[in-house]
Amino acid sequence: MSTPPAPKVAGTHSPNPSPAHNADASAEPSADASLPSPAGAPGGAASRAGGAPARAPLALQERLASWLLDLSTLQELSGRLHRTRTTEDALGELLRAGATLLGAERGLVRFTHAASHPARVHGLGLDRGELGRLEALPEECTSHGALLAAGTGAPVTRRDLLAEPGLDPRCAAVARSLGCAATYTVPLCEAGHIFASALWSFPEPTAPSSRQSRLLSLYAREAASHLVLLGAQDTAEREAATLRAHLGPGTLPRVPGARLAGRWLAGPGGAGSWYEALTLPDGGCGLAVGTASGEGPEALAAAARLRGALRAYAVLQGEDPAAVLADLELVLRLSEPGRSATALYAHLGQDGRRLRFAGAGHAPPLLIGPRRVEYLESTVSAPLTMLSCWEAPSVEVRPEPGESLVLYTDGLLRATGDTADRAFARLHAAAASSPLRLRRDPGALADHLLGRLLPERALPTGEDLALLALTFD
Repeated sequence: MSTPPAPKVAGTHSPNPSPAHNADASAEPSADASLPSPAGAPGGAASRAGGAPARAPLALQERLASWLLDLSTLQELSGRLHRTRTTEDALGELLRAGATLLGAERGLVRFTHAASHPARVHGLGLDRGELGRLEALPEECTSHGALLAAGTGAPVTRRDLLAEPGLDPRCAAVARSLGCAATYTVPLCEAGHIFASALWSFPEPTAPSSRQSRLLSLYAREAASHLVLLGAQDTAEREAATLRAHLGPGTLPRVPGARLAGRWLAGPGGAGSWYEALTLPDGGCGLAVGTASGEGPEALAAAARLRGALRAYAVLQGEDPAAVLADLELVLRLSEPGRSATALYAHLGQDGRRLRFAGAGHAPPLLIGPRRVEYLESTVSAPLTMLSCWEAPSVEVRPEPGESLVLYTDGLLRATGDTADRAFARLHAAAASSPLRLRRDPGALADHLLGRLLPERALPTGEDLALLALTFD
């Protein structure tokens, strides 16, 4: 007797419903449902005995297809989230992803403390006026999680918000004005503490299905981790910006027979460039630019210490640039082991005509005048701490009235992306092409040079530059 052929099983046909439109929660698998083993599956043992592979039941195939669809959806949304590089972009992606998963029209994220983020409320589909009305709600009428706060460590569902007994009238009025009939709120947690809550609203009474809730909870957990990382990055950048603000003097001093202008630019993270100008006890002026090796907050802090040390040594013996740099080298060697730096220090006499300078591995100053544009070469010297004992003689020049002297850091050359020789040539060409009227204004001359070499005024990550222009009357 021949064995009847096995019945044909229709191939899996998945309508591919969007997770945001799965209304039948009872028909979905639970979050922790486990797959039956082959031995426990219907026909499993018989199939092994007969030697023929058994096909999984249609319901199991559909369940697998649904799980694969959910994984694909989460992978796509998480990929878009992790491509964001700012907190603002990440919040927008979080709100859009939640709206897609839930089928919601509007959403908002509210940080628990103002210190967590400068703007406490971020919205999707909400204008400034609507966000303002939400922010104006007192804490006591939102603490239950109706509109702004999750309140607990678990998601909060408001299936029919306006029909809830005891809803604060102020909260109800705002909900009606926004067309908010139902809400779903998910807390965003870090180390067990809620730092923000994300809420999505619906125009009609409704509630997410268990599948939608499960997917959004998984996504929100990933979004919270990403926001924490971006928040730490924002904090570091704000601290670096505060430190950078002190690297240049707030007000440039009056220089005898000359006028001064300074510029400082930095890319994300910054580096260790700085400049200084100060009046000295002998009536002259000390001018300096420099760069500490490295990047980020450590380099910024090293630059601040170098600038402070230079001010002290310039006051003590500012008329001798080589001695000032030798003392700066000793301080750097003792306080920053393993770090090097380049620097250039110039002393302008009380008459405003006699200029002496010395450099330690630094780019030469650029002299720009009506009849000449040239680099003022000094004796070849190494960066500070690169040799066992730094030493280099000073150079003296006497600029003519109408000429300008430009001191700059190596970041100005590196930011062009060219080789050193080509970068020097570009800077020289930019100076030579400057109109005569700009050469009489140090600020206009500095902006002209930066505009020619860096049209977008944008620097790469971990890069910065300092520029000091001095025009002789």
